[in-house]
Amino acid sequence: MAQPASEPRGKGVFRRYLLLQIPGWILVALILAGLHRWAGLPLWAAATAYAVYVGKDFLLYPFLRRAYEPDPRSGVERLVGQRGVAETDLSPDGFVRVRGELWGAELEPAGARALRGDPIVVTGARGMTLRVRRSE
Repeated sequence: MAQPASEPRGKGVFRRYLLLQIPGWILVALILAGLHRWAGLPLWAAATAYAVYVGKDFLLYPFLRRAYEPDPRSGVERLVGQRGVAETDLSPDGFVRVRGELWGAELEPAGARALRGDPIVVTGARGMTLRVRRSE
């Protein structure tokens, strides 16, 4: 989703985060209103619980912000620069483990060789196959 040119990126992310919190806020407000009306929950307790619930979302925003930022890269492209380990001998094709996931890989440059257990770095991707080089 593209941001308008006049809108700072951070402001759009914060707006997206708040819009996604609103349904939860409404649901909690309805539950607390029902508890106040039918279970005798004091109004001050309901208001305090609601304020704590909404405040929690504001306190968590700095930790969750990155999850709400748009990233135009595909999942494979996000792995570029990540380090991993050769799971099989790469001569030049084989398998590597990057961020705990097993991927098919091609070793660069041509004619290079990596043994099982050698550290690698992801340099690119072609389809769902990673391009990797040995890491020193």
